[in-house]
Amino acid sequence: MVSHARDQLDDPGIVAVSLDAPEAFGELFRRHSPRLHAYIKRRLGPALADDLVSETFTIAFRKRERFDGRAEFSAWLWGIASNLIAKHHRQETRMYRAFARTGVDPAEDGVAERASDRASAAALGPRLAKALAALNAQERNALLLLAWGEMSYAEIATTLDLPLGTVKAKIHRARIKLRKTLPEEKTDG
Repeated sequence: MVSHARDQLDDPGIVAVSLDAPEAFGELFRRHSPRLHAYIKRRLGPALADDLVSETFTIAFRKRERFDGRAEFSAWLWGIASNLIAKHHRQETRMYRAFARTGVDPAEDGVAERASDRASAAALGPRLAKALAALNAQERNALLLLAWGEMSYAEIATTLDLPLGTVKAKIHRARIKLRKTLPEEKTDG
């Protein structure tokens, strides 16, 4: 199969093709790994991001015949990643606690994507990290999929295999807890 033809296929089509031509699955990696990597890096730090992205795609590849297309491929993939992240929950909590103590974001690789966002995050960083560490795992997962994974509520519900209303409630509760912990942003003018 020519690479150009793979670019024309949707994700379920590529999964189907990959059953006979395993190398086609590489297109799914190309499409989804950058966003997934950025999300995992924010959750668990750069040391684990490469490994967990690789492990996520390895599991997805091995289980690709089970993908039935009822959900979006990305939601199925992110569900796998969320399960792997849950296994690393203690590492994530330690990372947030260290950030809260030191003010040094262990997920930051030194390259500022947006200077104003970085300055705001630096000011709130330790308190935000402490507040995130205090959330329960499901609240934190839902909130961070929204904020760092840039997913919709519906995508989060599919990824976490939860009803949409439950996801909205968990994010709402997480936001309330964060508001209690973090100061309100003040604007001049």
